[in-house]
Amino acid sequence: MTYTNAPKEFVRSDSQKMVAGVCGGVAEYFEIDANLVRVLTVIGAFISGGTVALVYLAAWMLMPQR
Repeated sequence: MTYTNAPKEFVRSDSQKMVAGVCGGVAEYFEIDANLVRVLTVIGAFISGGTVALVYLAAWMLMPQR
């Protein structure tokens, strides 16, 4: 039995990029709107006291670029 669907890559986006492409990459991976991910990231950064912003920076450094 052969599978034709390769696993998705979790990478930063080139096409949905505003700052680093992290939110665009997350949106492409989960097949949702990139603007929704961006808004949720900003709201999460305020609610969490900056923790989400640190996670974003870590993802920027760790996620490979397409």
